[in-house]
Amino acid sequence: MLNWIDYRQELVGRIGEIAKLSPDTVRGYQALSSAGQKKDLLGAKTRELIALAVAVSLRCDGCITVHTAEALKHGATREEIAEALGVAVAIN
Repeated sequence: MLNWIDYRQELVGRIGEIAKLSPDTVRGYQALSSAGQKKDLLGAKTRELIALAVAVSLRCDGCITVHTAEALKHGATREEIAEALGVAVAIN
């Protein structure tokens, strides 16, 4: 079985490698990712739950593990994560 913590750490390291090869790409991604933080109308937890639901819809393992960790970091409960996942599954 995949160790999701190790997988997430490996992905984060790979992003650093990509940043060295294509810094403008990573800066662009970071600009898009942080755009919602400026007004902070939804809050970090809600943004991460939305990101997690989208990641499930896209079936992106890397995105799922990163946004799950971020949602937890911003105070999401297991129940909130389960509900966000349920919405994503239902819509798909």
